[in-house]
Amino acid sequence: MSLLNAILDVALSAAPWLVLGLVMAGLIKALVSEALLQRWVGGRGLGSIARAAVIGAPLPLCSCGAIPTALAMYRGGASRGPSTAFLIGTPGIGVDSMAITYALLGPFMAVARATSAVLTAIVTGLLVGRTAPASDSSGSKIRAEADCGSCCSGGCDEARDAPAESASPGLTSRLAGGLRYAFTDILDDISLWLLVGLLVAGVLIALVPPQQLAELGSGLGAMLIMAVIGIPLYMCATAATPIAAGLLLAGVSPGTVLVFLIAAPVTSLATLGVFRREMGNHGLAAYLVGILTSAVLLGLAVDAVANWWQLDISRQIEEVGELLPAWVEWLGLIVLTSLAVKPLRRMLAGHLPHHA
Repeated sequence: MSLLNAILDVALSAAPWLVLGLVMAGLIKALVSEALLQRWVGGRGLGSIARAAVIGAPLPLCSCGAIPTALAMYRGGASRGPSTAFLIGTPGIGVDSMAITYALLGPFMAVARATSAVLTAIVTGLLVGRTAPASDSSGSKIRAEADCGSCCSGGCDEARDAPAESASPGLTSRLAGGLRYAFTDILDDISLWLLVGLLVAGVLIALVPPQQLAELGSGLGAMLIMAVIGIPLYMCATAATPIAAGLLLAGVSPGTVLVFLIAAPVTSLATLGVFRREMGNHGLAAYLVGILTSAVLLGLAVDAVANWWQLDISRQIEEVGELLPAWVEWLGLIVLTSLAVKPLRRMLAGHLPHHA
């Protein structure tokens, strides 16, 4: 029974914040076009790479959903650095995962995760940008559909089929479409993995002795293991968060948890395959070195700051959990469950797109 209670506690804590994050993701989807993104990340150098990382961070795309958008930017003239920064920054953290991170990991880890995702994207973008002449731009002949279709359902299609600016619908239609996208495509992409994450978190919290993971889950060696495991793994940022919460509450250090949160969402085997064919072996090597090195160094820095400030992360998590009354948590969980189960969703809203 303690296992079920642990899973339910994590789910109740996350649900209302995830609903809020999905609403924000829908608004961003409705208001930010791909053409606008291409204009924002134009140019070369540190400034354009930083813009690409910062702009990509809140967008609601998984690691595979970011592939066609990033390649479209590359074909449209963006250089290697900004394209890589966008490809890493976009799945590393989003408004939906930021909300659930605040709920399950507390404010310190939320800030550390968002900052680390952007810094990792910038560092890796700079490294990849140095693997080719500054004049290198588009010319991609890659078709990302086959690779990205293996791990994403709706996100890739949405990115590929972004409407042209010439046929822009009204604001109300865009807002409605954005919310439908958030509560169908995004929710469909993350729901199974989110369930897996909740189950793993419950097991870690209820069944694993804290001292066991505290002994094995800290330090440089543990961080390297987390990075090596996380880089080829496909797990979206939102679904990785409950697992991170379970690790944290079971005794793993904040920095080691952060390495997992950086490495797991930002890339996958599909991303690596597309990136190698697009940027070459040297570009892929710089890509992997940038992610691995940044994740480990940032993890060490977070542990140092947490120890220096003598932060009680568990207490922060409890304080966030006390912000919302129980009825709001239950309402959020009911809403998410109703929308995540497709038959229930069709009953509630028959006007949803046919792919929902």
